[in-house]
Amino acid sequence: MKWQKWAVLGITAVAAISLVTTMYPAKNVPIGQNASKSVVPTPGQEQKLKQMMLQRDMTATEKLVRLDANKHLKLLANSFSKAQAVDLQKDHRQFQNIVWFDGESNREQKLIHPFFKANASEKKQINNYLTFAKKAIKKGNVYESPLFPQSNPKYYVTAQPAKGKRQGVIALMDAGILNRVQDHQNKNLRLIPYPKEGKYKVESIHADTHRDITVKTGHDNEKASHFYENELVVTFENAPSARDMKQIESELSCKPAKKIGNTYIFHSDTMTMQQLRSYFERHWKPNYVEPHYLYMTNETDTPEIPNDLLFSEYQWNLPIIETNRGWKLSKGSNDVIVAVVDTGVDINHPDLKGKLLKGYNVINPDEDPLDDVGHGTHVAGIISAKVNNNEGIAGMMWGGKLLPVKALDNTGSGTTYSVAQGIIWAVDQGAKVINLSLGNYADAQFLHDAIKYAYDRDVVIIAATGNDNTERPGYPAAYPEVLSVSATDYNLNRASFSNYGDYIDVMAPGESIASTYPDNQYAALSGTSMASPHVAALAALIRSINPDLKNTEVMDLIRKNVIDLGDSGRDKYFGYGQIDVYSALHAAGGNSSSLQFWPQSIERKIQNIVENSK
Repeated sequence: MKWQKWAVLGITAVAAISLVTTMYPAKNVPIGQNASKSVVPTPGQEQKLKQMMLQRDMTATEKLVRLDANKHLKLLANSFSKAQAVDLQKDHRQFQNIVWFDGESNREQKLIHPFFKANASEKKQINNYLTFAKKAIKKGNVYESPLFPQSNPKYYVTAQPAKGKRQGVIALMDAGILNRVQDHQNKNLRLIPYPKEGKYKVESIHADTHRDITVKTGHDNEKASHFYENELVVTFENAPSARDMKQIESELSCKPAKKIGNTYIFHSDTMTMQQLRSYFERHWKPNYVEPHYLYMTNETDTPEIPNDLLFSEYQWNLPIIETNRGWKLSKGSNDVIVAVVDTGVDINHPDLKGKLLKGYNVINPDEDPLDDVGHGTHVAGIISAKVNNNEGIAGMMWGGKLLPVKALDNTGSGTTYSVAQGIIWAVDQGAKVINLSLGNYADAQFLHDAIKYAYDRDVVIIAATGNDNTERPGYPAAYPEVLSVSATDYNLNRASFSNYGDYIDVMAPGESIASTYPDNQYAALSGTSMASPHVAALAALIRSINPDLKNTEVMDLIRKNVIDLGDSGRDKYFGYGQIDVYSALHAAGGNSSSLQFWPQSIERKIQNIVENSK
């Protein structure tokens, strides 16, 4: 059934349920001081932490804005031309005024943006800072002013000298992105009522205080990379009888072992290698036992470091989930389409050009899916901003295509119908992975039907869990067909306001994540909305490295190859754990054929041969 047919059903079934972008902050606890138990904040504590997170996001965004502007000005200063300045101003509206200044002759060329407006008081401050900037240029120095006016920051002045000359470029920058980020995060961190009463009837959820838990951080990468932690190689003097094997399988609750001669490989889902060793040495007196070792090529396992301007300083989120090592195994494939069902995407952003397919605007079907909020552009950049282009940030996928679907309006909200229609449309256009950084607490049957439509067509569906620090299930994340994602901070703690519960699958970074933003800019935002696209990108990388895997197999790989956090195994605060890109890609078949899915792969190839011979 195509989405047009679904739309007819949807109009009659549309519920007054709002699905909104879900973005949340996280607490800041140094690793060395990490408490043994994690306390769920009270509503009062939660409010204070949200305010702190908002200020952190704005501070990080200001740094990103200044760094990006200085990079462009430095290039312009060393090879100035009016045409280049005009192009810069055209593509980057934040450059309100650009001035080429010769400090020796005091001559200058000005390019004033046609939409630039400032009152008398603002113009006086602008002229004062321009004077300071010119003095710096004459000395061959860089200059940056503070934000101004102080009561309502709108601008700052920055200057870059030409190398070895008393000349350079001065720019008056529009700092309006900070107000946009503040407004955006006030809504999405629920610091203000949102959506506003009257437009949608949305239930408000207060944070609940629950029992303490023990928090475990870190991961024994050295051990995990050298032998299977739940397997043991056992060699017997005489092969066990069928009766003996049944006894072993019963006592270990394991499947029949693989064998070569009198050597067996036993796998357990509940016992570690050390526990297995103890069991066999105590009860069966084998010739010898040893770990099931992994052997690898003797190459240097050096993480790949892209040259994107903001990567090394701001993108803590990619190394912490082993993305750089994972790139050695897969960088993505253009055959894999990831749909971003959200507020749309800035289709002209230089860090996204060439990565976007023609999308769809559910809200206004006759218009392009342009992002008038910023949320969808930020999500898209995390997944697939261009890598190694000396521009902005690095996305997780070097290859791969993004399919932008605008299902949320300019307030960041949408209905069950608009989101369901966006999902169905994306499936019909060939999406292999769908990211849903949105949600609510109502279980809507029509939305669930759309999710099932995607799931039954082998699509991997990823969704953010929610922003209210509550155990109450949020949808679509809580549907069984969806891989649900909550957020961690850079210390591998659960983000303070990230939802939790028994339905949580995995965690991913969600605190002050740097990514693309409308009008060719970059911003740092926090929330499970930011965590979810990390997992969507991982799903796409897995489907790139092993296209034969079904959606259920991709989801299982992500769940099983994690950095275990919290209580051992799955728990309601961390799910299975934080995603590990390298481990998941290796398990999917990176560098070698995947033993885990070898039988399924052979079976499919045989089926294809049989079908083609008919």
